[in-house]
Amino acid sequence: MLRFPLLLAICLLPSMSIAHAEDAAAVRGITPGKVIIPTEKMRRIWGELVSVDLATRTGTFRAEGEDAIYKFAVMPYAEMLHHATNGALSDFRIGERAIFRLHVNEQGEWYWLTYIQDEMNMLRGHKEYYIVESLDPEKGRIGFTWAKADKSFVRQEGLFLETDKETKFWKAGKPASFADIKPGDLLRAKTHGIGKGQSRIAWHVFLDDESLEAFRDKQVAVHSRRMAQEGLPGYVDRIDGGTLELTLFREGSELAETLLTGRKKAKAAPIAVQVAPTDASLKPSAAAISATVVTCEKAPGALYKLVLQTTADTSKFREKEVARVWVNE
Repeated sequence: MLRFPLLLAICLLPSMSIAHAEDAAAVRGITPGKVIIPTEKMRRIWGELVSVDLATRTGTFRAEGEDAIYKFAVMPYAEMLHHATNGALSDFRIGERAIFRLHVNEQGEWYWLTYIQDEMNMLRGHKEYYIVESLDPEKGRIGFTWAKADKSFVRQEGLFLETDKETKFWKAGKPASFADIKPGDLLRAKTHGIGKGQSRIAWHVFLDDESLEAFRDKQVAVHSRRMAQEGLPGYVDRIDGGTLELTLFREGSELAETLLTGRKKAKAAPIAVQVAPTDASLKPSAAAISATVVTCEKAPGALYKLVLQTTADTSKFREKEVARVWVNE
């Protein structure tokens, strides 16, 4: 005679298998032509950039917690968070410390990358600081606690920020020096590694929020010009004759918003744009054609759904591939 616990376990086996299958099915996969970030299964790894190929949008980084090298391929819609705002893959310096968000490929390897978040963005976004605990001017070393300003949340204690002859210090948005730092100061930084272990060698040390925001403001302007010149990237969702339906990525959200507000202000006056297909590097692969905006709507995830109408030839465009859109002046 079966004991009750064993009988219960046997009865539960089918339901456990079903639950496991449902859990597996709930994990979304990276899908060509779709903006999908599988948060159900991801890794966010602190590391330093080792190499990058802008033509193929691939590279490697060293995970500083395990001294392992990871290969990655950047998804077209990946967020490149540089200087605490939107940037491009080309903005990141070799050796720079950042968080790399990875997802698995079909072989189960952590490979697809959907953001690189720089140190400045992480600290600013979480409202955290490197709170100065000790100073060694001779070695250029700063002992700190990584926490909220009031230490209501402490992420880590007993850490060190190294400085050298390349380090630049900023206070009130202007050049400063190591001597301007005192215990209790709330610092933020942009750092690089040394090729092994966990080290923070500062390229920039910000002694106040004003200085970091000044860097951020410059990056906002740089990226805005870049989007105007290079075009807003997005997937081609559907092609029907002269109708193109696209999903614009969040990196172009600032200019995409002007399309949205422009449509509201000028319902009777179509907004003129240029649109072109791209290659693997996300650069135009054919001459741009003229089109007009039929609709522009916000979508979840800071995306924009755009419908364009053109009388030009659309045969160079491919569904599930990336196109770029330029807003006519």
